Parts: sequence; structure tokens; C-alpha cells
Amino acid sequence: MINDLHTTALTDKKREGLFTAIYIGALFILLAAIYYIHLPNLWNGLVNFFSTLTLSEVPNTGIPLPAPVNPAAHLELYTAAFQFSLGIGILEIVILALRIFLHSPVDRKAETIENIVFWLGTSYLAITYLVNMTQPGEWFVFWAGIIMIFGLSLIARAFILLAKRET
Repeated sequence: MINDLHTTALTDKKREGLFTAIYIGALFILLAAIYYIHLPNLWNGLVNFFSTLTLSEVPNTGIPLPAPVNPAAHLELYTAAFQFSLGIGILEIVILALRIFLHSPVDRKAETIENIVFWLGTSYLAITYLVNMTQPGEWFVFWAGIIMIFGLSLIARAFILLAKRET
């Protein structure tokens, strides 16, 4: 089977199709596993979370944004979000290893590294600011962190593409 995966045996289109199939299959397995682990509370937790959203003022800004009335009341939902983010981050690491093994183009590897930074960063923020939330203001700190992680992931991708350009 490994011989079938050799770089010369796979066209770019087939290789990307393989990555897509692995990714989507693993994503469904991850979603099912998280749902099963958190049964029966996950669906009720989602409904409860969205039903408690209200406009709250971002501290020291006067800007109202959606936030749950009691952010600390949704621990199980935050734990599921952490597990999902961590699982996707690990999946992206596996995809990167496959991309390296199958000699994918550098721009695809850079995209995968961008995804790794984003999902592992998101999992860190979820466990730090949501699961261990002690103050309602941390809800907005979490979202500010997500924006920062998104920027860091774009910078990581840019460095990889810049390194490719220099060689």
C-alpha cells in the first residue's frame, strides 16, 4: 500500500483528494466522539448557551457585543470546544506529516502550518480563558485572543512562503 502512495503514483489532484478524504473522515469521527463523550448535555448546552446571549459592554470601551449572561455556566460546552480545537490541531499535524511525506507544494504545507497554529492556539485559549473562566470579562479576552491567534497563523504562513521564495 505504501508503494501506491509514492509521490510519482499520485497526481496533485489525487493527492489533494486523499487529504480531503482523510480530513473530512477524521472530522466526522472527531465530532461524533465529542458528541458521544458529552451526551446528553452537549445539545442542551448549545441551546442554553445561545438562549442566554445578550449584549454586554466590552470593559473600558462602551462597545456592546454578544456575550452569555453567565459565561462560567457553560463549562461542558467550553470543554467540548477545547477538545474539538485540540483534535483538529492534531489532525492538521498528521496532514502536515502526510504532505511532507508525499511532497506536497510548499503553499499547501504553509496553509497546513497556518491551520496548526490557529487550532492549537484556539485550544490553548479555550482551556485558559473559557474552561477556567473566573471573571465575565474573560469572555472578551478570549475573543481578542482568537483574533491575535488568527493574525499569528497568517504570519506563520507568510514566513513559510517567504522562506520558499528565498530558496
